[in-house]
Amino acid sequence: MKAQNSSDRELLNSYLLGNKSAISTLIEKHNRRVRDYIRMMVGDSDIAADIAQETFIKAVSVIDEGRYIDKGKFLSWVLRIAHNKTLDYFRSQKSNTSVSESSAGYNVLGTIKYADKSIEDSMISEQIDTDIRALVEQLPEEQREVVMLRYYSDLSFKEIADQTGVSINTALGRMRYALINLRKMIKERNLSLS
Repeated sequence: MKAQNSSDRELLNSYLLGNKSAISTLIEKHNRRVRDYIRMMVGDSDIAADIAQETFIKAVSVIDEGRYIDKGKFLSWVLRIAHNKTLDYFRSQKSNTSVSESSAGYNVLGTIKYADKSIEDSMISEQIDTDIRALVEQLPEEQREVVMLRYYSDLSFKEIADQTGVSINTALGRMRYALINLRKMIKERNLSLS
């Protein structure tokens, strides 16, 4: 995996030296993983594609301004930007929320759509997702990073270890402590996640 990190570094250096196609290659290399990460949170491929595009625009802007410091963790950095852009999306949606008759579970004839999830189920599910995201955000950075890479980017522990520059045992340990901390926070706040 070191070659992959070197490859990111080489592409970044090439771009900074004037090779404009290098940034396109770097974006193509990570686009699917970033889109999948966002889609896991928003549940919609089109919205995920839009947020991914905003993410890469922001990343290139930061690189162009000379504010990106390469530590061999380009993908982790881009996923953090994606996470923030996704949170921005959810914040903007909160202020635009309205419920139509059809989305509340009724069709034109006034009958309930039994096959669809009820509005209450959707609201509960959204609240649980929001609560879990808020709890994950309160974890120490190293634990939060492992949780995000494992559950939202679907990386294996070997990939997480390579991406974060630690051993597999360290990555597993961080996940273990993250889960212990999450359970503790859930218990302390008396949250129901079912």
